[in-house]
Amino acid sequence: MRSGVPEQAASSLGTGAAEGASVGASVPPSDSGGDPRWARVLWPAGSAMPRPPAVAVAVLAFLAFGVAVGEAVRPPESSSPSLLVADAPPPASAPAATATAPPVEAAITPEVSTAAVTPKPAAAAKPKKTKPATKAPASSPAPSAFPSVKHVFEIVLDAHGFTEAFGASSPATYLAKTLPSQGELLRNYYSVAGGALANEIALIGGQGPTPQTVADCPTFTDIAPGTIGAEEQVAGAGCVYPAQTPTLAGELTAAGKSWKAYVEGVGSGAAGEPATCRHPALGSADPDQTATPTDPYVTWRNPFVYFHSLIDGSACAKGDVGLEQLAPDLKKAADTPSLAYIVPDRCHDGSEQPCAPGAPAGLAAADSFLQTVVQEIESSAAYREGGLIAITFDQAPQSGPNADPSACCETPQYPNLLSSPAAATGTTGTSATGATGTTLTSETTTTTTALPGGGETTPTGGGGRVGLLLISPYVKAGSTSEVYYDHFSLLLSLEELFSVKRIGYTANPRLVSFGRAIYNAPAGKG
Repeated sequence: MRSGVPEQAASSLGTGAAEGASVGASVPPSDSGGDPRWARVLWPAGSAMPRPPAVAVAVLAFLAFGVAVGEAVRPPESSSPSLLVADAPPPASAPAATATAPPVEAAITPEVSTAAVTPKPAAAAKPKKTKPATKAPASSPAPSAFPSVKHVFEIVLDAHGFTEAFGASSPATYLAKTLPSQGELLRNYYSVAGGALANEIALIGGQGPTPQTVADCPTFTDIAPGTIGAEEQVAGAGCVYPAQTPTLAGELTAAGKSWKAYVEGVGSGAAGEPATCRHPALGSADPDQTATPTDPYVTWRNPFVYFHSLIDGSACAKGDVGLEQLAPDLKKAADTPSLAYIVPDRCHDGSEQPCAPGAPAGLAAADSFLQTVVQEIESSAAYREGGLIAITFDQAPQSGPNADPSACCETPQYPNLLSSPAAATGTTGTSATGATGTTLTSETTTTTTALPGGGETTPTGGGGRVGLLLISPYVKAGSTSEVYYDHFSLLLSLEELFSVKRIGYTANPRLVSFGRAIYNAPAGKG
């Protein structure tokens, strides 16, 4: 039997292999405990087995040459099988071996040799554990508390309380029954001071009253000393606010928005009097304190003329116009202002005194006015593209059988009133810190009623409960609200709708404004 090494390879390796050498001679056991049978294949019995370093060299050399001479040197048919190398399969063109290997030797696969020359494959790197991508939960953004109102139509009537105007026995059936079915009635809505003009100034300026604005300013004088203190309140006595006093009109102009006051009868004065922004000369007595058959306009129903920031320039002359201008402005949404403040004259504002002998008066006259004006507004493009109609009264009656001097919410104790009505009734005060760090005192009495969300109602210190009706695609038709609000709340809510700065007492952080509870129509459809 021939050696397992071809003669050419043996000669190259210098192993001294010779024919007739037998397989199976004793081989010293391996120090490593491995199977020494591979040595019997390479070294015949009786030969001296090289030392381990020589073995490694020989194995490497054999493998290197084995591939090169594989095709040129083919073992004879009687030879033992050649060494099997896992990484070098026989060429496809080589003929299949026909010899039958001996039973024992054929079963010996040179595992050790292969390991010696072929590095063990590196362990496959474990894939990094990665967190599965987390898909953000699909959710709609939280709805804004403020709808996209583009035009507000604010109609201010005079001197009627909630029960008179909106109660079951109200003579104003259009106001009390028809319009609430179209919108939302805020039942616990209050005026903030005794005196019509004081409340109207609060609605557009956030200012508290002076003794003169409570009395509707019979003399058109500046407020003196006119210093501006905490909460932008102007200190002193008088009627006309200094130029640095902010107004909603001024804030709208600064924000690139528009405003107009549509004042019925403003242009019906004597010859030579202005047809817009009509007011007395500074320091003089007001000749328009009372309506006449030929001139139903009264100055104190027009709060815009009491601010120097408006009357000293052209703002008031351009923006404080007659009611007859409303219809032309409503023809195009682009011509309709962001804020339309609508003032009926003494023939139509609810006054119980007729403006002319035999003329209708009171709520019935106001009802006819509303029918005309509200329907005109509702049919306009400006209202349809995002309108809000707000109807309220400047105050409740302050004398007579329906007198109501009550207040609610965070109505402060006004610094310009030297003696508060509450002081005479032995009231105490609760305080809250305002945005500017000042202390606002809400008048309380032993009959105080706590309100939802903070605040209180008091029997005195305000102008009474008057109610507010809102009509808009953004409010649900036929709905009501029992939440307590006041004129400062309305001003604050308009500031929020138009994204302008808080002014005057609206800076009080505890003041409640309208939110989703009021703008309650789903998807802005009333």
